[in-house]
Amino acid sequence: MTTQTPHSHSHSHAHHDMQRLLWAMLLTLGFMVVEVFGGILSGSLALLADAGHMLTDTASLFIAWFAARQALRPADTLRSYGYHRMQILAAFINGIAFIAIVLWIVVEAVNRFMSPVQVHGKMMIIVAIMGLLVNLLAFRLLHGGDHHNLNMRAALLHVLGDLLGSVAAILAAGIIIATGWMPIDPLLSILVALLILRSAWQVVRQSGHILLEGTPEDLDAVLIRETLMQDVAAVRDVHHIHIWSLTPTFPLLTLHVNLEEGADYVQALQQIKQVLVKRFNIQHSTVQVELEHCIDHH
Repeated sequence: MTTQTPHSHSHSHAHHDMQRLLWAMLLTLGFMVVEVFGGILSGSLALLADAGHMLTDTASLFIAWFAARQALRPADTLRSYGYHRMQILAAFINGIAFIAIVLWIVVEAVNRFMSPVQVHGKMMIIVAIMGLLVNLLAFRLLHGGDHHNLNMRAALLHVLGDLLGSVAAILAAGIIIATGWMPIDPLLSILVALLILRSAWQVVRQSGHILLEGTPEDLDAVLIRETLMQDVAAVRDVHHIHIWSLTPTFPLLTLHVNLEEGADYVQALQQIKQVLVKRFNIQHSTVQVELEHCIDHH
């Protein structure tokens, strides 16, 4: 017996979240282009590094927007689980791209230490302040969305990272204008790069784990087995437990249960489903009920 997940918000709420994500993505993308030109014209690696950070966040916002859009599509004969996994594949590809950007920034920073480049502090600080304002606007947009939606919360965290990058660029520009000390630019660019590396590695690790059908980190097969045997009197044994997920918030489970002789099949199955939902928030499960030995053991 299989149950369908009820994970979804109302269509009106989902559309509002999609609009917020889309506008935040367009704002971030538009200013990323401005930062690239500003970084090239001013010679600021910190601005280029922050543009790289904003590129990663633009991709993350796109993934969140795309996921929200795809979640509205119904399952079909070719995609019986729907289109949830597309966001995971895109996240994995983007995560690899993020790491490549980090490597480029670090290499360029080392080159700047060896061969210093003159940075135009005034242009740099103007562009960085503009970036801070854009990030504040994007933050306000996303903060008005659904706080229970993990996509929205992740997007909000990425925008907060952009705010930090803009602050770093402003600090670098201020120090250059006040002291003329150019190494602060590559130093802060490395700091921003490390921020990208941390978020990029998390994206690659989490999406790769899901693509490999890994067990969700918040679920334990041993605990599920023990709980079912303890809470459902008719259950004699639980085995062949497999847990995976389509997305971080969409876990799936299959398992076999041996029932006590004379047990009510329907009542036991209902109790098992209730435990899985209430105790572990697994709302899509397939349970194979066995009255004697396990067929798969033979």
